[in-house]
Amino acid sequence: MLVLGIEDPQIWLAYIASILSALGCLIYGAFHWRSEEDQPVKSSVKKPEVQDQ
Repeated sequence: MLVLGIEDPQIWLAYIASILSALGCLIYGAFHWRSEEDQPVKSSVKKPEVQDQ
């Protein structure tokens, strides 16, 4: 399969896999857009404690 000068089929598999994963992400996002179960995101970063001086 000599398309665009790329002969190795493993390279084509990598291209196809990346395109399919991007499409999968778009489809997943479209189905879960503004779902009723939205919950606020909790930050895992701890805020520094303020000490009185």
